Amino acid sequence: MKKGFVYYVTDFLWSCMLFFGLVGGVVTATFFVFFATVSLPEEDIRAFAPVVFVNVVVLSLLCTVVDTVRRRVAVDRPAKRIQQVLNRLADGDFEARIPQQYVQLSPAPFGEIEQNINKLADELGGIETLRTDFISNVSHEMKTPLSVISNYGTLLQDPALDTETRIEYAKQVTLGSQRLALMMTNILKLNRLENQQIYPQKHTYDLGEQLCECLLQYEELWERRNIAIQTDIEDGVLITEDAELLSLVWNNLLSNAFKFTDDGGTVSLCMQKDDSVVTVTVSDTGCGMSPEVGNHIFEKFYQGDTSRATQGNGLGLTLVKRVIDIVQGEIRVQSQSGVGSTFTVILFLR
Repeated sequence: MKKGFVYYVTDFLWSCMLFFGLVGGVVTATFFVFFATVSLPEEDIRAFAPVVFVNVVVLSLLCTVVDTVRRRVAVDRPAKRIQQVLNRLADGDFEARIPQQYVQLSPAPFGEIEQNINKLADELGGIETLRTDFISNVSHEMKTPLSVISNYGTLLQDPALDTETRIEYAKQVTLGSQRLALMMTNILKLNRLENQQIYPQKHTYDLGEQLCECLLQYEELWERRNIAIQTDIEDGVLITEDAELLSLVWNNLLSNAFKFTDDGGTVSLCMQKDDSVVTVTVSDTGCGMSPEVGNHIFEKFYQGDTSRATQGNGLGLTLVKRVIDIVQGEIRVQSQSGVGSTFTVILFLR
């Protein structure tokens, strides 16, 4: 709310009264002490009283003016800048910032507050960008399976279709529906993970057994595509973690390994324990990726190999990274185009 002339006049008068009382009280106390030690004629006291009163008034006015200027410069201006920026942020303008030259000149603690508000604006701007990108990516990713379902659904309405063609079209509708359902499931999982709505339910279990169970889920796939499997899994390695969360990691890494490995290639799964560290590596002899792609693989919806985009939705590795962060582990990637990729997960035993 903009302050008017009456406000400033009233504020000035109240300040005058405050300083008049303060200066008058100090002067009066000083005179009491002085008169207790010195004896002066009453006539001299009466003669000096008006002068003292005028001095008190002048000092009060001077203090009021100095205090008013100080508050306008050191308090009101920074507070006004802060309020303006906060109002713009509240209205959705995440480009609002307090100029750095004002931040540096503002007295404490306003300078620190303004600096923090600028940091807040940066974070809000980043979140808004992520939200916009997320909506755009979700819309784009949903469009493909929905188009598949719609197109094949329309083709299925042709009464002249033979049984074999009808079954093939129905299969494509099913695959499109499954891809859409998988994407929605992964989005919900990622949302719960990022908002800390999933809390690890830790218990002790055999990690080697879990890795073998996850690998065996792809047995039909590697046999059909003639993919060689190499394993080196140490026996009897017990860890205390959330088995369900870590199964997301192993399944996504193995799924990607088979996805990007050509027929006749090789997928390797290794697990070794060294003191208080367990290392799990998933390697493949697939297409690999360039360093530029490797820098973005943990981003939402990012897919470096668009030729295989129909087999995923770019959320798997984002889920993997979030789970590894939750269990306070590490994940590393080594890859070379045309040679293959190796994902290394490091878990710290506690």
